[in-house]
Amino acid sequence: MLTDPQRQHAAQILRSAEHRRTPVAPLTEAFPEIGTEDAYEIQLINIRHRVGAGAEVRGHKVGLSSHVMQQMMGVDEPDYGHLLDDMELSPHRPVPVSRYCAPRIEVEVGFVLGDDLPGENCTPADVLAATERVVPALELIDSRIRDWRISIADTIADNASSAGYVIGEGRDPRELDLKAIDARLTHGGELLAEGRSDAVLGDPAVSVAWLARTVARFGVPLRKGHVVLPGSCTRAVDVTAGATFTAEFTGLGPVSLSFT
Repeated sequence: MLTDPQRQHAAQILRSAEHRRTPVAPLTEAFPEIGTEDAYEIQLINIRHRVGAGAEVRGHKVGLSSHVMQQMMGVDEPDYGHLLDDMELSPHRPVPVSRYCAPRIEVEVGFVLGDDLPGENCTPADVLAATERVVPALELIDSRIRDWRISIADTIADNASSAGYVIGEGRDPRELDLKAIDARLTHGGELLAEGRSDAVLGDPAVSVAWLARTVARFGVPLRKGHVVLPGSCTRAVDVTAGATFTAEFTGLGPVSLSFT
């Protein structure tokens, strides 16, 4: 466990790295005793800092939602981060790569909530009942840790490597089999990655229910209107200036994001 001053110091290191767009060494090197609880508290320190400066929480994202990624990180459950209003991206407005340290893009079936979710007892059935629509989504991830040399504590403290997202129109989740949505990521007609929605804990609604239960321990609610990104259906792909990425989903349609 870290002391409160150590947590504050770690949070400042990450804030500075993001502001300067200069990645830093893993926090686990400077704070070898850092644990998961410390990391979530560091994340919350920086979220409170940004909200205090005028940002608004617009939702949450789940990371490490595939068993392969969990094994690679040596954990047995996902992690989560916050989505803020300044992370909302538009398919009609190219995004400057220079805003970020080492951006990558992921393909996700997103959820837009039509009602608040219950907390510690949330189930996938609750998620479906509260979801206004599921949407095609691209998540932009970035690491303020140099060369993506992240442990589980590093990525949690770094807001689960959150950077931005774009969503499409979507559909009522009851019109789809959420476990069988095929997804393809292309650039210039070239297939870069593909996967299926059941790569996300077997069912992305399971991931959203896990999130609602987990954030409740920290007093964080999932509210009506929030966007929830439950985890990627595919591997992450490095972003380059001049590229336009398009994700296509069976039953949901496409969503695109361009970079300069």
